[in-house]
Amino acid sequence: MEQVRWGIIGCGDVCEVKSGPAFQNVPRSKLVAVMRRDAARAEDYAKRHGVGRSYHRAQDLVDDVEVDAVYIATPPGTHLEYALMACEAKKPAYVEKPMARSFAECRIMVDAFAAAKVPLFVAYYRRALDRFRVARDLVASGDLGAITGVSYRYASEPYREAPTGELPWRFRAEESGGGLLLDLGSHTLDILDFILGPLEKVRGDARNVASPYDVEDTVVMHFATASGALGTAQWNFASAVSADEIVISGDKGEVRLGTFGDGPIEVRVGARIEHLERPNPRTIQGPMIESVVEDLVGIGRSASTGATAARTSAVMDAALAAYYGSREGEFWRHPRSWPGRPTRQAPEHR
Repeated sequence: MEQVRWGIIGCGDVCEVKSGPAFQNVPRSKLVAVMRRDAARAEDYAKRHGVGRSYHRAQDLVDDVEVDAVYIATPPGTHLEYALMACEAKKPAYVEKPMARSFAECRIMVDAFAAAKVPLFVAYYRRALDRFRVARDLVASGDLGAITGVSYRYASEPYREAPTGELPWRFRAEESGGGLLLDLGSHTLDILDFILGPLEKVRGDARNVASPYDVEDTVVMHFATASGALGTAQWNFASAVSADEIVISGDKGEVRLGTFGDGPIEVRVGARIEHLERPNPRTIQGPMIESVVEDLVGIGRSASTGATAARTSAVMDAALAAYYGSREGEFWRHPRSWPGRPTRQAPEHR
């Protein structure tokens, strides 16, 4: 394969700037078709972005003989269905994160693509950004010494809409697999895997303390790294203040950086302090999509595969197990059985 001709399933907002343009702009890549269940919106996207064909059925896009590979950019509730559809057609898939609603769904995807000998990639695109590669290289170089501890804290304002209207998909477990940990927290957990190796001995707790929905709004997690260092991570999606900081400490130095945004990376080694600027590209998925294309044409390797992404989902399942009970099966269909689900009345909308 000298060029990868892409079809997109789910050409919504994420495709406008974050990912869509890269399929047309990176070398050896071409976007030939898009799909959205709303046919008019699919046609509008195609016209505005110079794409030749649009569909309103996913199967029609997958069956298009000019589509070599499929980008699945729908909410996680349909990732398994559409990925298996691409796999059945022997077409590589690049799936948005989180990979699926649970590790159980990820495992089905990984096994199916492995059995079919078809490549599977996941859009944990921060693995291809310079800022996170710098952090990984600092750890690998030994400049920080032996890694002795890891911490992460995230906080953001709460979602305040009245509980009577339909919630966005990110707050509905049948579409997302849980709360914002899966949508936002997954980025940090995947980056920690990328920088430090697979996380081990994961345990966590979650609560819904202030939000008008069934899924969690606060999570605390403990883990160990492959080298034995202990780590903690905390997410508060109902906070009056904002926070976003990874701290990786060693016996010779420390690195601090945020998962989101592109502020400077702070590196301390002894008495020396550096602030490294590594701004993100406008099309933030561009470097990852380029690496996926290079993998498919046989001139490179992508750092984000179904196997690496499934590990991140397994970590999230472990952190959320106490809240949801079992994360096996279709747990999202039975919210009243979740041990952590709030029993209080939802707060009034103000």
